[in-house]
Amino acid sequence: MGELLASLDTLAAEDLSPLFGPALLERLRPLLVAHNRLAAEIARTVAECDGVGAADHDGLTTMSSWLRGHGHLSHAEAARVVRAGRALAHLPGLAAAFAAGAVTGEQAAVIGTVAEPGTLALAAEQGVDLAAVDAILTRVATEQPHRETARAVRHYCDRLDADGPEPDPTEGRRLSITRHADGSVSFRGDLDAVGGERFCTAVEAIVQAGRCAGDDRTRTQQQADALVQLSDNQLAAGTLPTLRGHKPQVVVTIDAEDLAGPATGPGAARLASGATISAARARWLACDGTITRVVMGPDGRPLDYGRDARLFPAHVRRAAEVRDGGCVFTGCGAPTWWCDVHHLIAWVDGGATDLDNAALLCERHHTKVHHGFRVERQPDGRWHTWRPDGTEIRTGPRVTGSGSTGPPLTGAA
Repeated sequence: MGELLASLDTLAAEDLSPLFGPALLERLRPLLVAHNRLAAEIARTVAECDGVGAADHDGLTTMSSWLRGHGHLSHAEAARVVRAGRALAHLPGLAAAFAAGAVTGEQAAVIGTVAEPGTLALAAEQGVDLAAVDAILTRVATEQPHRETARAVRHYCDRLDADGPEPDPTEGRRLSITRHADGSVSFRGDLDAVGGERFCTAVEAIVQAGRCAGDDRTRTQQQADALVQLSDNQLAAGTLPTLRGHKPQVVVTIDAEDLAGPATGPGAARLASGATISAARARWLACDGTITRVVMGPDGRPLDYGRDARLFPAHVRRAAEVRDGGCVFTGCGAPTWWCDVHHLIAWVDGGATDLDNAALLCERHHTKVHHGFRVERQPDGRWHTWRPDGTEIRTGPRVTGSGSTGPPLTGAA
């Protein structure tokens, strides 16, 4: 591993500015092969970790959750790596091509769907030669673009279950939502014919109802505005399911001076997701919203609410949500509505039911903390987590050099 990292350091030190098109492409081709080979090793290691339950060492259930929390991968990418790793044991031809760098990690994950338990069971019932399928799909992956690999896999799965029952259309529905650093959101998804018809009809109804003279928005802008309006309508109706005992709502945190002042105040307000908006935008939201006053102490934290009840009252929970933003267990990304408010010092031991003694923890990590793990908030406001043996859980890749292990690139959060 040290030699690999040293080689990467050498590559990174090369000056690319003297190179022109063909030379740059010649440099890129072997790098892509190396990228695929490294992806294969990651998938193989993840599969081994998956088999022995290694994620439990850091208080997590699956390697997918470990990759999200400790490897900082997205949900989709973590699932892809795990799926590719599991497929290698059943598809030796794919494993060999992947290890040689002839197949990408994305292609391996797509082909990996033929090695899922349900698909393997269908193949066994019908006497399918999995080795032949492995060889055909691997050849397609090494010789054809990615879309052809996906098409071949889908064709195989459809033929495998050609006489099966009518598939559940909801199983093919997908919606992936990505929140960017500035708070903006991108999403992509797939709906079956009936679900898609319902969605398009609802959006189009808002589009048509919102048309007016002089509207110069593009079609895509109109549809995006309609989708936001649909969401706003549902929130305002108050008929959505509650989240941890509270009606879903858009929460904006802003200083009273900024809220009352006339300045635009860019970045003066903060949404529950952590994204910042201007004071002007916050004032706009407040025109038809509810304002909740939270008095902050000199250290920048909400003041003590006292020990009034066994369970944290709603206003203390809200303050904890504003402060913590989600589960504070290192490596976990569970949102606030999955979380309980945990007493750092147990109530039966005299611990106060106030913000200083509170921590947001999802159900699994709330259980972990009651079985030896420990979370603690440092004076700088950052949460740290320790295992029962006293070692601290850290996230992010480690930088090594000269035979010594350096600090993590990112500290525990």
